[in-house]
Amino acid sequence: MRDDRVAALAERVETLERDLESKTQRIDDLERDRDRLTDRVRTLEDRLEKYENQLEDCQDELETHGDRLEDCERERTRCDSAVDAALNKAGTNKARLAELQARELEKGAHLKAETVDVHELEVPGDRLERVTKDDGEAYLRLPEHADPLADGEVSLAYGDLLPIQQLARMDEDMRRSAANALPTRLAAKLWRARTDDAVGDDPWERGCKAVAEYVAASDLRHWIRRREPGISESYAKKLVSRVIDAALDLSKNRLAVHRKTERKNGLEYTERRLVLPADADVPGETTGGD
Repeated sequence: MRDDRVAALAERVETLERDLESKTQRIDDLERDRDRLTDRVRTLEDRLEKYENQLEDCQDELETHGDRLEDCERERTRCDSAVDAALNKAGTNKARLAELQARELEKGAHLKAETVDVHELEVPGDRLERVTKDDGEAYLRLPEHADPLADGEVSLAYGDLLPIQQLARMDEDMRRSAANALPTRLAAKLWRARTDDAVGDDPWERGCKAVAEYVAASDLRHWIRRREPGISESYAKKLVSRVIDAALDLSKNRLAVHRKTERKNGLEYTERRLVLPADADVPGETTGGD
């Protein structure tokens, strides 16, 4: 009986030892799993920390880009406002330019075609005529409005010409109806004689230095008698002063009067000259002495 109990206890001990060994092995496996999991957790924590740092960097960069975006938005708003203002100003200037061009055309101006937006102009009859001048350029004008200076090159509005130029362009009948006074008509003829070779009888002389051209009072007196047959010598002398005064007035003082000391037959005398200064601002022409 005792042997049986000893045998049973021995068997029980062996069983317990086997269970202990198995549990020890299990504990070892669990510890290895724990260590492996611990390493895995550390690895994941390191990666998480890395991702968190990257996320912080991205957030900082995002904030920087956000600030730049706000700056860009403000700059875009400013540029949009500037563009709108420029467009409004350009539109206003274009309307003003069209109005000025229409006025000049109505006064008889010829405008270069490339500078005119025909769709913006409001002119009588809503028609413009295209002409090509001696310079090869295309011009626009109101239908049948001749060139104010009739030379095929210069394009000025009739209203921009000096009164003496306007009268000089007229024919005899028109000039007589526009100016009753003989000195005024003679002043216009005198100007035309200077600028139109077709007249033939030109009393003007070439000047020098500050004087482009001039006509002496004595030459003017003879010229008046040639242009107005039947005028006496004494009346021609009176007309000289009146013609000079009329020329000064009609040229808006572009012309001037100089006094020149001359010597003839041993005698010294002072004679007046009607002078066109070299720097005179004459519409449609450039003056200049030798």
